[in-house]
Amino acid sequence: MQEHRILLPTAEIPHAWYNLSAEIPEGVDAYRHPGTGEALAPDDLRPLFAPALIEQEFSIEKWIAIPDPVREMLSLWRPTPLIRALSLEKHLGTPARIYYKNEAVSPAGSHKPNTAVAQAYYNKIAGITRLATETGAGQWGSSLAFACSLLEGLACKVYMVRVSYEQKPYRRSLMQLWGADVVASPSPDTATGRAALEKDPESSGSLGLAISEAVEDAASHDDTNYTLGSVLNHVVLHQSVIGLETQKQLKLVDETPDVIIGCAGGGSNLAGLVFPFVEQVMAGRGPRLVAVEPSACPTLTRGKYVYDYGDAIGLAPMTRMYSLGHGFMPAGIHAGGLRYHGMSPLVSALRHRGLLEAVAVQQLDAFASAVLFARTEGICPAPEASHAIHAAIAEANRCKDTGEQKCIVFGLSGHGHFDLGSYDRYLKGEIDNFDLPQQTLDTALADLPAQPAEAAT
Repeated sequence: MQEHRILLPTAEIPHAWYNLSAEIPEGVDAYRHPGTGEALAPDDLRPLFAPALIEQEFSIEKWIAIPDPVREMLSLWRPTPLIRALSLEKHLGTPARIYYKNEAVSPAGSHKPNTAVAQAYYNKIAGITRLATETGAGQWGSSLAFACSLLEGLACKVYMVRVSYEQKPYRRSLMQLWGADVVASPSPDTATGRAALEKDPESSGSLGLAISEAVEDAASHDDTNYTLGSVLNHVVLHQSVIGLETQKQLKLVDETPDVIIGCAGGGSNLAGLVFPFVEQVMAGRGPRLVAVEPSACPTLTRGKYVYDYGDAIGLAPMTRMYSLGHGFMPAGIHAGGLRYHGMSPLVSALRHRGLLEAVAVQQLDAFASAVLFARTEGICPAPEASHAIHAAIAEANRCKDTGEQKCIVFGLSGHGHFDLGSYDRYLKGEIDNFDLPQQTLDTALADLPAQPAEAAT
């Protein structure tokens, strides 16, 4: 029987996070004060973040040690398996070798706890007793709720994008099981939410709007800090354990990847998988790196590389990133974790420099590939992860046409057990594609903040 699960012992959990900012330092200082437009100083973030996280956000050290208590929490599910998709390969009849890094095995069912336990830990030792955050599909919110439950005395408030709050009730139940207070965003709990509801009582919400609510919450409570599940440098730093483990696992089976694929919303899953390989890419000997996003929210493929706010109303710092405009309201697609207007500044820097490819996938195509994956590999993937699956299948089919025996690696960012309602609708033919009208995009991009001089380069 051919071995298809490449496993690492607990002792192989990385002892340090890999910081891509050491390789591309121009991607580090991409923050500006939302009020003044001036360069943001670390002290400007102290009302929102724990000191250690601020230090990591601005660090250009290549390696940052993982505290032992964080490694101990990570050991509940890490290292995660790298799996050879033999059944999928056989079904496709491809000469390619397909591997996937399975982040669905975490307690919350996705890659998000990799940073949630770190952020919760640093806030706890800083004396914070309550965390506020947003969540799109619910994977980040449930991960932070889980992390807070591991650290007694740390409360959690989650603003969940309303369309996902209604589509994914059991994600909400999971957060509540772990002790979190969960409300639909826009909510009546903040001035931001009340204003949005007054403007549109039926608003389906957006991740940018939920961020605004969580930031307002944190800024107005002395005992509360804000946490973010994607985009920021310290978040993608914590996710680097994914790629670092993948490198070890590929070496165990004498594989060199030709292409590495990850779905992309804010960038954390993609960054965690591909960033440890960027140094090889910059040296001209690395794999192709591919980001896959929904056609309904095509940040990297149709957005602009500009300074923009990280939230909907301009409370969060301005970041140089690929953006669809902070006021962009995405369609209610079922990959809720990919419905964000902006992209990680470090991911954006890679894309801008031509080191990262990007493709957009229609919703029905992603679901079709997810069903094929479930019926061959036995795992029901999250709708977000199905975008990476679709791109991996397309790459494998190209190998079938050319005869190339490529090694394809993709990130399975999470399972879809809480998305079965969406799969039910898909199987009944009740889900449609959505093509983002250019006029809608142009309108959102017309409201960008004034651009600093360096944004012209």
